[in-house]
Amino acid sequence: MHPPETCSLPFSLLQQPASSIRTRASQAAVDLAELIFGLKTCNKLYRQVNHDGTMANFVAQALKTLDVRFHVEPQDMMRIPASGPCILVANHPYGGLEGLILFDLISRIRTDFKVIGNRLLGRLPALRSHLIAVDPFGTDRSTRINIAPLRQALKCLEQGELLIIFPAGEVSSRQSKASGVVDPVWSDSVARIVRRSKAPVVPVYFPGHNGPLFQWAGKIHPRLRTALLPRMLLEQRHQHKQIVIGQVISSRSYCELRSNRELTNYLRLRTYALATRLHTNTPLAGARGSRCQSMIPPIDKNQLTLELEQLAETQTLTENDEFRVCYASAGQIPWILNEIGRLREVTFREVGEGTGKACDLDRFDESYVHLFLWHKERQEVAGAYRLGHIDRILNQSGRKGLYTCSLFSMKPALLEELHAGLELGRSFVRLEYQRSFAPLLLLWKGIGHYLTIFPRYRYLFGPVSISRDYSSAAKQLITQVLTDQYRLNELAALVNPRTPLTFKPKLLAGLELKQQAFLKDIDHLSVLVSDMEADGKGVPVLLRHYLNLGGQILAFNRDPDFSDVIDGLLLVDLLKADKKQLQRYMGKEGYAGYMAYHDEARQDCA
Repeated sequence: MHPPETCSLPFSLLQQPASSIRTRASQAAVDLAELIFGLKTCNKLYRQVNHDGTMANFVAQALKTLDVRFHVEPQDMMRIPASGPCILVANHPYGGLEGLILFDLISRIRTDFKVIGNRLLGRLPALRSHLIAVDPFGTDRSTRINIAPLRQALKCLEQGELLIIFPAGEVSSRQSKASGVVDPVWSDSVARIVRRSKAPVVPVYFPGHNGPLFQWAGKIHPRLRTALLPRMLLEQRHQHKQIVIGQVISSRSYCELRSNRELTNYLRLRTYALATRLHTNTPLAGARGSRCQSMIPPIDKNQLTLELEQLAETQTLTENDEFRVCYASAGQIPWILNEIGRLREVTFREVGEGTGKACDLDRFDESYVHLFLWHKERQEVAGAYRLGHIDRILNQSGRKGLYTCSLFSMKPALLEELHAGLELGRSFVRLEYQRSFAPLLLLWKGIGHYLTIFPRYRYLFGPVSISRDYSSAAKQLITQVLTDQYRLNELAALVNPRTPLTFKPKLLAGLELKQQAFLKDIDHLSVLVSDMEADGKGVPVLLRHYLNLGGQILAFNRDPDFSDVIDGLLLVDLLKADKKQLQRYMGKEGYAGYMAYHDEARQDCA
């Protein structure tokens, strides 16, 4: 059935029946205004919406009439809970269409939901039962009026319903040259509702924005911009929208955010971070391509086993039923080292890294110590690390002997400080062993035990890579946040990257990263990155590990010889590192001995 013909169509300026005293001039003015602002066309389209009076059918038919289609990835749809209280927050780029899309989207999953929206939406009878009407104009009167709707929203959540909120309260507009057209500052009301309800939150991102006329109108007066919304709805006809839905934000994730402003900023950041999933990377020239050399064949296991058996018992650092961790110089394990080089290249190519050569070995391998993970039953190398005794290397070969100096230019004062350090790098766990965390954990325990044998080394130092498989926006986010939150300023001034990073300035448009204290938590950053990446990967595991250990960033560099990966130069001061983590890797006795060594060294210096 069609909507009834009525003098109070929803997009009419005058909602009351025509007055006999209305002059022709005033009626002409109303007609002209309705024509200019698109109201007449909206009413015409409204008459064409053939629906049965239910909300779900109305929005489906309205979108059909507007010829608007949208797509949501199946895995994104699964993030919206089918039952129980939930708050859905979204950006507000258009002013009407996003509401219709969410009505249609959510009604496919559940019927028990409400939308906090402009009271003018109440003019659409089919939507009234799902609308919590508010006055969005920000006056003293609207503040008083909106108290009751906020209580209604909380009651809706208490009853186990889903609540849709557009926290901006007004449509996206040009905020600054840097940020472009985005939502204005989100209202803290969303944080108050979230805190009181303790409901999980699902962020939703809509791409695009209204055109130049809408932006220009706002410079004259915000109300003029609002008046243009029906016309903007008409401009969205015949379009296809890709909607992005983020991971569920549990109350456990946001309860530690102290202020409502911080929580609101967090929800906004989680929403706008989803925008980057809509952009694909330009492929970079690197290891995975026609330039790659064919890999060398695997080394015979008998040769590997023979070399392993010739190592001293003291060169086994730690072991369990499945694995054994050993260390050796290059001269002790020529065949094992070749196999390590082969496996490095195989593993790195899988994640968009690697040298592109037949085997990843370089001149530094000869002077470095190699710590490797050996699978006992299969008699094969499962992973490895390369360790450099910085004092020895500098004394024997100078800075040219230090791999890190090929990526970063370092002043003598920093190198002098690093004499008491181990350079770590070229770490990997081969692909078939990455299903479990145990191999990597055992490698770290191997490093911990190595430090108890050589306790004079106070620092762990070296490059940690961010592969090219990350989107440009995610790489920029990681490097920018870590530079802001984890930079060791006094030593960072002594380092310069040999190939500095360059990013397009608008990659993170809409993401306000400055002074967001919650980004100091690497787990929050990792979830944010996970939302940005199509495959859901977070901050690289090694990077998270060193930062959780107390690591700090000195600089970032792009490595053109290693598939254009980004290398973050990290420094971990083990005397300031987390005690429980060090005990986990060194063992309690090993940790006690390590700290006793440094206590004694400090007393000697005193």
